[in-house]
Parts: sequence; C-alpha cells; structure tokens
Amino acid sequence: MTGRLIAVVGPSGAGKDTLMEAAREELRGDPAFVFLRRVITRPAGAGGEDHMAVTEEGFAAMRDAGGLALWWQAHGLLYGLPRAPLEAPLAAGQVVVANLSRQALSEAALRYPLRVLEITAPLELRAARLAARGRETVEDVMRRLGRQAPLPPGLDVRQVTNDASLPEGVAQVLAGLRAG
Repeated sequence: MTGRLIAVVGPSGAGKDTLMEAAREELRGDPAFVFLRRVITRPAGAGGEDHMAVTEEGFAAMRDAGGLALWWQAHGLLYGLPRAPLEAPLAAGQVVVANLSRQALSEAALRYPLRVLEITAPLELRAARLAARGRETVEDVMRRLGRQAPLPPGLDVRQVTNDASLPEGVAQVLAGLRAG
C-alpha cells in the first residue's frame, strides 16, 4: 500500500467531529484525501458524526464476512471501518482519514501505514461541550471525562489542541493531515 491511514483520536468533548467536518469541507475536491464513514451500531438520526448505521446483527454479519478492516466496542456501541472503502484508496496512494479508538491503533499500525492525529482540549472545555450536547446524563458525562487510555508507544503522532477558534483548530488539523 502506498497511501496512509490517518487515525483521528481524542477524548470525548475535544471537538473531533466539528474539526473533522470543517477539514472535510476544506479538502472537498482534493483527490489526495478520503474521509471514511464508520459503521456504528447507533441510529442514523442520533446526532454526532455521519456514519453508516447498522444493527448489532448487521455489524456481526459485516465483520464475519470480512467487510470490516478494524472494529472495536466503546460506550456500549460497536464501531468499525469498512474494508473496501479503506483499502482501495490506500492502494491508490491516497490519504484515508478515519475516526478511530485508541484501542484499535496497535492493530491499525500493524496493518496499514499509520499516522495518529490526536485532538485534545482542556478538561473544563470538554465538560462544557459534553453537557451542551444534552445526549447524556451528568453521570455519563463524568464517566466519559474520566476515560482516556494512553496512546500505544512508537506511533507517529501529531497533536491538535482544540481550545481556540474553529479556524485555528481547522488550520492545525489541516497541517497534521498534510504533513509528509
């Protein structure tokens, strides 16, 4: 494979979806970049990122048939990256950008040329963002804020601190995506 997978990670409330949507708009029409939609066992209208909604049974069928390149469980849901939309662009030399979990990074690094784009934000800002979503109870928000596993060692990591304006955050993301 001649392309590169850029795995976007970061704690809940860091603003990953907002920054990645703005970066996708900025790079629309640039054939070097592909933004991958994840498969998630969450209803399509539940908010958050644009994803392919499937049932747990549908997810298991895709996984068992080899249709998922990577998969993991988090927050009571199943997540996966569809194999063909990931591997075909990599083989063509494109940069594939996907939101991943830290728990999938080691496996991703074994299978694909990988760079990690870690999006972070101060705890107080993350808490405010999660509360503003209104999707979870205060207890759920506190649990999310308490979770954050370290990155596996030895990865190529670029960090974006999302604590300023949207244009400043997007500029940092674009620099991380375009870095050689």
